[in-house]
Amino acid sequence: MEDESSLRNGEDKHEDDEEDQVKMEKFYALIRSFREARNYYKRKELNELEKKNKNKKMKRVGGDEQPSSWVPKFEREDFTEDVEFRRPPLIFPSPCNKEENKKAGEDEGDLDLKLTL
Repeated sequence: MEDESSLRNGEDKHEDDEEDQVKMEKFYALIRSFREARNYYKRKELNELEKKNKNKKMKRVGGDEQPSSWVPKFEREDFTEDVEFRRPPLIFPSPCNKEENKKAGEDEGDLDLKLTL
């Protein structure tokens, strides 16, 4: 009896292994089909984009479109308006006359030792 039960368990394991193999093959086949579909649509989209770009290039080269007759021209009045900023700048420029301010501050705080007539 033990021999029969061990044979059955061995057969069950063998059947389970076969079922697992079949399931794995189906799984990998499914993954393969998804990849093929993805690649197919990528190639299809790239081909469509290339066709559109070729058509655009051919139109430009063919000269079907009329060149624009409008040429931009700036007048002095375009630049005379003051620019209004929404908020003050974050970084303020440093004053150019720092040394002059220091000299003026020194003269005011010290005694006037100049001789005048």
